[in-house]
Amino acid sequence: MLTKPSALSRLVGELKKLPGVGERTALRLAFHLLKTPQNLTALSESLLEVKSRVRSCSICFAITEDDPCAICAGDRDTGTICVVENSQDLMALERSNAYHGTYHVLEGVISPLAGIGPSELRIAELLARIGRGGVDEVVIATNFTVEGEATALYLAKLLKPLGIRISRLAHGIPLGSDIEYVDAATVQWALQGRNQL
Repeated sequence: MLTKPSALSRLVGELKKLPGVGERTALRLAFHLLKTPQNLTALSESLLEVKSRVRSCSICFAITEDDPCAICAGDRDTGTICVVENSQDLMALERSNAYHGTYHVLEGVISPLAGIGPSELRIAELLARIGRGGVDEVVIATNFTVEGEATALYLAKLLKPLGIRISRLAHGIPLGSDIEYVDAATVQWALQGRNQL
């Protein structure tokens, strides 16, 4: 019986650690990389480059190659801080070109089942930023999951005594959707967050 070489087994094992990658997908990816040595070399060089060059911004904790990041060092509205769960969320908001303030990356959400409490997040650093003054509004942009909502409520309760404006991203029926196909919870959120015309 033919067995996998140990190096291939190790590669498959490492690929399986990626989100959404199981044994079969990891094996398929590994064989693809073996068939194209130039891709394997480029991937390994890219991974080493990311490891050596990418780090967290010392101000907002977004991933960056420069410290501070381009947003914190740039000409943004420093009076508004948008709090996000991770750098992927920050990038999604930036793609919209609709927000011109600064950010604060929590690096997660409160999740008691996963053993993540407020002290494991970048909440103390957020409070320190606000404490230095000049912040008028905090936009809470955590995801609309149970953990994201719990984190948003925790932050709102923590920030309310500071006397700054606290807002939450709007949520509701997606643009282009038919109401009849939207779930009841989303319709409820949309009705509660309705705007006057």
